[in-house]
Amino acid sequence: MRLNESSEQLDLIFQALAHRDRRALLRRLAAEGEARVTRLAEGFDVSLNQVSKHLKTLERAGLVRRRQSGREYRLRVDLRALMEARDWLEAYERFWKACFEGLELYLDTTHPRQERTSDDDRE
Repeated sequence: MRLNESSEQLDLIFQALAHRDRRALLRRLAAEGEARVTRLAEGFDVSLNQVSKHLKTLERAGLVRRRQSGREYRLRVDLRALMEARDWLEAYERFWKACFEGLELYLDTTHPRQERTSDDDRE
């Protein structure tokens, strides 16, 4: 699925990534692999309930998957949504790169580099 600017999923991804605790949880899951909520909550200065809410936000964004193992739930990172957000950002990177390359070409044709450098030295 390609995301576009009006994608609700893209909004959820960036909302999930906007909070430092959620980014830390995502990093921990990526580094350590599958884990229980109680294990993930260790080391955070917030309640287990708050960690659980953060994880649900990550789940809604598609960044985390939950599976039941007996009576406990185990979570794992699913970076497909993050890769889709990266693709969206890369489109803007290509856009701005093209704009700057166009500006550079314009400046090179109207003011050669040597002339621009000497102008900069005068200031």
